[in-house]
Amino acid sequence: MTQTLPAGERPEASTPTPPGDTPAADGAAIAVAPQWKLVWWGFKRHRLAVAGLIVTAVIYMIAIFAEFLAPYSSGHYDPDYAYAPPQRIHVVDDGDWGLYVYGYKSEQDPETLDLTWTTDTSKKIPVGLFARGESYKLLGLIPGDRHLIGAKEGTKAPPMYLLGADRNGHDLLSRIIHGTRVSMSIGLIGVVVAFLLGVVLGGISGFFGGIVDTAIQRAVEFFMSIPTLPLWLGLAAAVPPGWGPLKRYFAVTVILSMIAWTHLARVVRSRFLSLREEDFVTAAKVDGASQPRIIFRHMLPSFSSYLIASLTLSIPGMILAETSLSFLGLGLQSPVVSWGVLLQEAQNIRAVATAPWLLLPGVTVVIAVLSLNFLGDGLRDAADPYKH
Repeated sequence: MTQTLPAGERPEASTPTPPGDTPAADGAAIAVAPQWKLVWWGFKRHRLAVAGLIVTAVIYMIAIFAEFLAPYSSGHYDPDYAYAPPQRIHVVDDGDWGLYVYGYKSEQDPETLDLTWTTDTSKKIPVGLFARGESYKLLGLIPGDRHLIGAKEGTKAPPMYLLGADRNGHDLLSRIIHGTRVSMSIGLIGVVVAFLLGVVLGGISGFFGGIVDTAIQRAVEFFMSIPTLPLWLGLAAAVPPGWGPLKRYFAVTVILSMIAWTHLARVVRSRFLSLREEDFVTAAKVDGASQPRIIFRHMLPSFSSYLIASLTLSIPGMILAETSLSFLGLGLQSPVVSWGVLLQEAQNIRAVATAPWLLLPGVTVVIAVLSLNFLGDGLRDAADPYKH
């Protein structure tokens, strides 16, 4: 039955609402919504993906503002406090509110010469937010000396090691924060290079076919036939040991990118082979569309969900690859600080037994990889055109 409205009244236009925001989803809003809005609505329903996006954004913010967030520079150390344990932050000081940590007291075994660290409650180190400390240049451009947290100005030794220290007396928290920039950026740069190689070479192979397809596929098969780990080790070992940290950094990025593009190229080729005979591609050719327009405007968007998922899910693989190479001593090396370089300290069983906090860089790797995997799964599901 149709509802009759009183004279002079007109029906109000309904505001488009995303599916799930109301008990009865507005089908009209879904029908007229652009693709990006459908993807966003679908992504918001994936709670793990939203959590992964938040954690990933926080990690990259840490990488950008590493100098400000870290209490010390990556090179700061105090050899007198090697393997010093983590300190606990206290809030109340004899009834007064204020942040502080207790100092250290060490005892040396006369026979084994091992140091045993205990808390020295007689030494209180006042801690402040936005405290002045070592001078730095944020991203190499903006000078500053304020740190998010640090010992208050004028406070002398003992140092503040919230996550403990390594065998050289470096602050582990500061080095993890500085290592975030290297580990996360090498994954991002490597994935972009591998993604471009995979899409371009796979697209050319599938679209043109013939001799070009044969040549590219033989190259792909050559790379895929070599075991991954020995290939990593061989290429990384070929990097001249005299190269500086920056050259070695980019060399590792290029090496990882050269290996990671083959699978994506195979998938893109198969999609292009199946799509180039479809009606919409034939119609675009008849309409006079150029080959680049057919590829980038018609064919690639048809499986964009897979490309998005591949892009986001490849970053964890790059991070793990760099971590593995650096852990084995064939990737980045000191003075460059990355999560893999920090985990080299964990190769010594005795050191791990006495200083288990040296495994904390591995925890950051797990958190970053899981968050990126959740984000990639959510983007893949949201961008799937068959789910809208």
